[in-house]
Amino acid sequence: MSKTKSIIAILVFIAFLSIVGFSLYKWVSFGTIDAAGIFFSFLALSYFFNWLNWGHHEGGGEKDELDRHIETQSAKIGYYVLMILSGLILFISEGTGNFKHINNYPLVVVVGLTFVTVPITEFIYSKKYK
Repeated sequence: MSKTKSIIAILVFIAFLSIVGFSLYKWVSFGTIDAAGIFFSFLALSYFFNWLNWGHHEGGGEKDELDRHIETQSAKIGYYVLMILSGLILFISEGTGNFKHINNYPLVVVVGLTFVTVPITEFIYSKKYK
């Protein structure tokens, strides 16, 4: 990685730490959780890892066969990790494993969508080749 790209990666990481630090400060000092802080900290962290992996914040650019293989495998693994984490967040945030006592219906829908996203996407994409 060139010196300029390293500096940019460091700046993005500092931005991430700043957002997280400010969000933690607001939580500790005022007892409020800032949804924007959580969202933008994850956004900055994704930019940071894209810079580390690809040298570009969007993860774009020319990729060889190994790069495409890495993206494909990490997407599959990431999908299942996200599925498990969303389920855990649902049950932990609701404090129960009993579906009768769950009231956060938007999160239930998101967890349900994790089960059908890839099969539906594969179905639609397969129509392109069949």
